[in-house]
Amino acid sequence: MTINCKGTLIDVTSPKVMGILNVTPDSFYDGGVHKDDASVLNHVELMLKEGATFIDMGAYSSRPNADFVPEDLELKRILPLLETVLKNFPDALISIDTFRSEVAKQCIDAGAAMVNDISAGKLDENMLQTVANLQVPYIMMHMKGTPQTMQQHTDYSNLTKDILFYFSERIAAARALGIVDIIIDPGFGFAKTLEQNFELLNQLELFKMIEKPMLIGISRKSMIYKTLETSAKEALNGTTVLNTIALQKGASILRVHDVKEAMETIKLVESLKT
Repeated sequence: MTINCKGTLIDVTSPKVMGILNVTPDSFYDGGVHKDDASVLNHVELMLKEGATFIDMGAYSSRPNADFVPEDLELKRILPLLETVLKNFPDALISIDTFRSEVAKQCIDAGAAMVNDISAGKLDENMLQTVANLQVPYIMMHMKGTPQTMQQHTDYSNLTKDILFYFSERIAAARALGIVDIIIDPGFGFAKTLEQNFELLNQLELFKMIEKPMLIGISRKSMIYKTLETSAKEALNGTTVLNTIALQKGASILRVHDVKEAMETIKLVESLKT
């Protein structure tokens, strides 16, 4: 299984790591940490050295009940930092975490390699056509509602079947427009209760039937620290445990705050296959 990033084929049969770079003041774990060029570049350099294949940049926090961010502010936050990162690390494969087509377009035009959309095109009717025009890989996540309302939308007739149906519909819509490289993200923590997150993880291998690379974003999330009665700061060990399970159930990309530990997890799990 490969995806084409800026002319380079990335083989995700061997799992890869996507390092998180939030340039927001209110993200649940690292909000406000990376607010100047030096801190951003230091963090990117560290993640690349530790083995990240992709860097996921976002300027709109999607945590539950996150503040609404106008499009012009999102662009103002992300474009200058994206340009700075690519000036210093021109070979870096940058994923843009946005649900807005105009943000996606401007960032891809500035040199980003792929689009990571928490709404799978449902929050911007122009997103799928924009990605098709740009011909870049597209990560589509499962979510209901918006970051502000998603925790009010946790009713499912059958959680796994409903999410599988959602992806079949969204993938068909993307393919119809000519999007080639599609990655699915089941959306841990998005419109799902604590119990539903673990139900989803327990049945994750069923998503292999979609035959698309699967990105898993569990890093330091509340399903870990609430279960352990701790905090996001103390959730690295729990993250590693759940990432291990996700890899064994078919994850292709781990989206994480802690690249070194994720790389070690992949290496150990891959050693089981030899």
